Amino acid sequence: MPPTKPPPIALRWRSNTLFIIATVAVGLFTDLFLYGLVVPVLPFMLQNRLSIPQPEIQSYVSNLLAAYAGASVLSSVPAGWAADRTSSRQAPFLSGLAALLAATVMLAFGRSLGVLFAARVLQGVSAAVVWTIGLAMVLDTVGPAHLGKVVGTVFSFISVGELMAPVIGGVLYERTGYGGVFGVAAGVLGLDFVMRLLVIEKKTAAKYEGSVLPDRDVDSGSRRDSGGDDRDEETPTESDALLPNKNQDCSSSYKIHNPPNRLTRTLPILLCFRNPRLLVGFSLAFVQASLLAVFDATIPTEASSLFGFTSLDAGLLFIALDVPYLILGPVAGWAVDRYGTKLASVLGFAYLVPSLVLLRLPSDRLLAGTSNVVLYCALLALNGVGLAVIGSPSVVETSYVVQEYDRANPGLFGANGPYAQLYGFNSLFFCAGLTVGPVVAGALRDGVGYGNMNLVFAILSGVTATASFFVIGGKPHWSFPQGLWKRGRAN
Repeated sequence: MPPTKPPPIALRWRSNTLFIIATVAVGLFTDLFLYGLVVPVLPFMLQNRLSIPQPEIQSYVSNLLAAYAGASVLSSVPAGWAADRTSSRQAPFLSGLAALLAATVMLAFGRSLGVLFAARVLQGVSAAVVWTIGLAMVLDTVGPAHLGKVVGTVFSFISVGELMAPVIGGVLYERTGYGGVFGVAAGVLGLDFVMRLLVIEKKTAAKYEGSVLPDRDVDSGSRRDSGGDDRDEETPTESDALLPNKNQDCSSSYKIHNPPNRLTRTLPILLCFRNPRLLVGFSLAFVQASLLAVFDATIPTEASSLFGFTSLDAGLLFIALDVPYLILGPVAGWAVDRYGTKLASVLGFAYLVPSLVLLRLPSDRLLAGTSNVVLYCALLALNGVGLAVIGSPSVVETSYVVQEYDRANPGLFGANGPYAQLYGFNSLFFCAGLTVGPVVAGALRDGVGYGNMNLVFAILSGVTATASFFVIGGKPHWSFPQGLWKRGRAN
């Protein structure tokens, strides 16, 4: 039945697909922007405001970054569980912003390590909510057929939040001090709050059928969209009745025959973990986040010790990472939609192996002065290309697997489906990478040096590329005589 109350003001544009995606993108941008804004400032904040000795700063920087990610790990799954049991995703989306506001105030005025760690924990809780709810809203809005393209575009935009924020933070701290840094943070929070308050989900807009004409079919979202596979609509032939149905064979592999126990009734997404594609898909998010955190945790300190850079100079180095990410993110997302997740994940992580190893060259001082800085920037840019390629395969792969379980088991996952739970686990693995990455990177850099630290993460990337080849997108298969590697998306 249509609602008795009048529709909200400007319902049409507030429920527009582009505005919903933009709202989610700004929310994720804000989270990563505020996360990265203090990255180049933290070493100087610890030294100047808290009088931490210079030899201990790397350890404290890594632990502060890990506190953020650790809180996200603990909060992600509860956030997803709660979101799948609420009628609207907007309320929890707004609640995450409240935690982020409190964290920003504490960072701005905190004068003790306890306050700084508490602020990073609150930022982590906010991140868990924003990423879990935000990605679920994107899938609800565009469906899985366009998820790679949209996620790639969103990730390329929000990469500015993580990779350009250190640049802005370094510039502001150098020129204006803490006031300028946290003044900009307050402005970004204000924009985020307004957009989250205005957005209206597609399923809410659908209740006002007579008052709005949605720009896409709201019923063709994550639970019914087949990802562009329209073979079910083909006219059957006589031979179809005599041949095995490929779709039925696929559905049977996702069918859950055992009745769920108490734990899986509470968190039914756990039933999907029997599929290795889901587990390896989550591992892609873990490794991706670890690599991002390595750059966040080590570029400022390495630039300071290697080149004597200030916070401003160290922040500017992140531009080299950001530009390739920003340009190539949408292209990589389109390629995932077009060619499947296997190609992007294998090539992306394999490409990062040599580009990470080469980061040892500036530390070996093969070149002198400015030339060594240029070499370091060029190598960071090469790594930015790899980071762009690995941005969307994890989200697209895990979404596809869980959608197949949802379609093969009607009613098992409840009215809203398992997608907020899915992105809760995705956030858990991603934030686990953000937790482990800076701690391991800091320990390795102090223990074996910057070059050998990058070698360890290059090996991790190589292992991930190998696992992706055998598992992501289904088992690899070849087409002869052309010898072309087909995309591994199971149908």
